[in-house]
Amino acid sequence: MRAETFSGYQGLKLIELPKPAVADGKVLVRMTAAGVTPLDHTILSGKFHGSKAPLVLGNEGAGVVEDGGGTDFPAGSRVMFFGGYGAFEDGTDSEWVAVRKEDLCLIPDNVNDVSAAGIPVAYLTAQVALTLAGFRAGKTVLAPAIGGSIGNAVTQLSRALGAKHAISSTTNHAKAEQAKALGFNEVIDTSLGKLGDGVRRITSGYGADIVIDGIGGEVLSEALGLLALGGSLTTLGYSASRQTTIDVTNLIVPQASIRGLNMFAQPKASIRAAWKVIVSLLKSGAIKPIVAKTFPLVEAVDALRYLIEGRPFGRVVLTI
Repeated sequence: MRAETFSGYQGLKLIELPKPAVADGKVLVRMTAAGVTPLDHTILSGKFHGSKAPLVLGNEGAGVVEDGGGTDFPAGSRVMFFGGYGAFEDGTDSEWVAVRKEDLCLIPDNVNDVSAAGIPVAYLTAQVALTLAGFRAGKTVLAPAIGGSIGNAVTQLSRALGAKHAISSTTNHAKAEQAKALGFNEVIDTSLGKLGDGVRRITSGYGADIVIDGIGGEVLSEALGLLALGGSLTTLGYSASRQTTIDVTNLIVPQASIRGLNMFAQPKASIRAAWKVIVSLLKSGAIKPIVAKTFPLVEAVDALRYLIEGRPFGRVVLTI
């Protein structure tokens, strides 16, 4: 499923391409599922730097090794991966992808391919962000948007790794109820009250040591005012807006900091370290990816529209 032009949904076309050749340390993977991400929409809308049409979209996915994996990833191995695929080179919305070996991770036996396809971007981003923010057990973490991939992954990881509080939020009352049913007990329903009031209530006025924000806009501005002494906010997404206004005293008074995170710029060592933590927690069942809905590859347009306009609780995945 290739973006022939970056002109919105109508730019996507189902086409036939030759099977990629395996060379230069790449591994041939037969795709079984591909995660659908907001990045796909950003690129398709012509709003992402560095991407050039035509381009097969899909930044993450899961599949089976066919050739070139050596002893680390023998033929038949189930793998998941993330990288520049679908952004700077053809991606995972395809039957076959040639993947750099260093980008591959074996899928734990207790995780199916559909769930695995939605793991790499969300959980790697979340774990790298938490590490860079100096997370350790006992810290209080706020990650807005429990139904979104980053908000959910940060909440799950920080909780599993011993956070004192793993707080999230939602603007949708039904999602707040769904979160509660799924065991997320520190979710602020901002349809009923302010984010700040909820965080202060949960933390008895302390605030958040770490904020990981994938929303941007007013949410970032409000979250910045909730940092505890020496706290930090990491911004890594802008689904609400690329622009916001901040009160600099929210940084000055608590001697807090704000930083950006670009996953395409992370060293391979950081990604490997994050995978080790994630795989261990997946195997133990301490974290569990949530899939909202699957679509066949031919319905990629419907899948992307559902993600962007339907704003589901959990991941959207293409089956291939």
